[in-house]
Amino acid sequence: MGDPNESLVPHRPRETSFYVAFLVAVLPLWSVVPASWLFVVYSLHTGRIWVYGVAGRSLFLLALCEVFFGVYHYQLARQIAGPSPCGPANPEEIQTAFTRLLKTGLANLPEDGGDEESLSTERPGSPEEQITQLEPHDPRAVDFRNCLETWFCKVPWSSVKLDNLRRWLYWSMYNDEMPPYEQLCQSRRQPLDESLDLLQKRLGCQAEDGHNPSIRSMCLTIDPVQIWGRPFIFYASVKLVNWSIKAYYKRNFDVRHECHGDLEYLVRVPDGWDQLSSPPHPLVFIHGLGLGLLQYHMTLSHLQDIFHPKFLQPMNRHQLADKLASLLKEFGWAEVDYADDTIEDEDEKQVAKALKGKRKGVTILSHSNGSYTHAWILKNHPYLVARSCFVDPVTFCSWEGDVCYNFLYRPPTTAIELLMKYFVGTELGVANLLQRHFDWVSNSLWYEEIPNARDSSKTLFVLGGKDSILHSARVQRYLTSHGIRKNLIYDPEAKHGEALMTGGPTHGKILQWLREQELH
Repeated sequence: MGDPNESLVPHRPRETSFYVAFLVAVLPLWSVVPASWLFVVYSLHTGRIWVYGVAGRSLFLLALCEVFFGVYHYQLARQIAGPSPCGPANPEEIQTAFTRLLKTGLANLPEDGGDEESLSTERPGSPEEQITQLEPHDPRAVDFRNCLETWFCKVPWSSVKLDNLRRWLYWSMYNDEMPPYEQLCQSRRQPLDESLDLLQKRLGCQAEDGHNPSIRSMCLTIDPVQIWGRPFIFYASVKLVNWSIKAYYKRNFDVRHECHGDLEYLVRVPDGWDQLSSPPHPLVFIHGLGLGLLQYHMTLSHLQDIFHPKFLQPMNRHQLADKLASLLKEFGWAEVDYADDTIEDEDEKQVAKALKGKRKGVTILSHSNGSYTHAWILKNHPYLVARSCFVDPVTFCSWEGDVCYNFLYRPPTTAIELLMKYFVGTELGVANLLQRHFDWVSNSLWYEEIPNARDSSKTLFVLGGKDSILHSARVQRYLTSHGIRKNLIYDPEAKHGEALMTGGPTHGKILQWLREQELH
């Protein structure tokens, strides 16, 4: 018999909107490539290419471009079809993150963070308790089991056997497929056994021996890559629109498109801005996945780029955080301890001395996938960040698997889910980033790693109750259990990304909070 405390996931039938989106948006775009192949083959095989007029030959050339691009796309897809090029994370970081994961929710604290007196403690909700064996019906164990089911595509926990659990745990520790248990070397077998023992204590039960071949665990970086093809015209259109928006920003707002090594960025320094007298915290916006500037145009004004040479070579946590830190120091936007012998120019020396103790860092506004990069900066260079605003942050509670499941593994049943999966989740570059370069240890941000997390003037969290990607209710509970209240905006009706749309109340609150930096 199954556990009566198991969560039951209701069947989700496809809605009418799913079929409308499929027929109107997805199928026509996907069909461009096979239709182009058929047209080119037909034209060459029948010889009709020689009798086509101007319109026919133009269409043939466009179809031929799609054919060549399809071959190129196929070759890129083959490059990322193999195992992840990234090795396991640092063993100490893995152990620290795993222990912190198991302790999350162990402290016997109210979900709202307790009364005002409890907020006087430095780290409410960050338990120091030892991980001991919980009883099967302990609410903390039940909640943890129901949460861990997500990593097994939401099957009842009683269906998960010991070998299934071992394989998933081995992947999370070593970013690799687990060989037969008996063949494991001692250097990996012992940490695996010790972690499994702690995990089962937290679960409140022992997994049943054996293997269940009918269930699937989400092992993101070793599972087959999901790529749904799209035509050259799609990428060309996105490229053209983003180029046009860049030109618009350059012409109307004096925005510059520059590079700092491999790091590309847009920067605007207003006329009259002065390092010494202007507002102390320049704004850095880190966007999420999608269609580039087209998707964030309204926010920036009030990357899918398959042609980029680094398209399949995303920077990791340390590379990106270090390059961004170097760039901010170069701009003079963050306090740096300059030594006199490192600066040759006398004017630069005077500026450096004047800034010392005044330039306290930047304000970072991140959205969705951008919160991972936000997390990397806080982990590696927390002194660079004076204020943080997290909008629809996927970095919190990412160890629970909801973001991974909702974005990549969940069968779409609505129009928005289908469009999100086709246009974003299964795009070649996004698939490469998330399914071959995902590092859950680096991407998971803990309360302890956020400077001034409860200070409403320095940190803001924005969540939408109808977010289809992250489990916003659990993220809200995680944050409030740590005493975060006044600086948490939770709109129960908002969907993913709505907070950055103009005209909404939440968007106005974000802009107001950003402007308040002049007072701090």
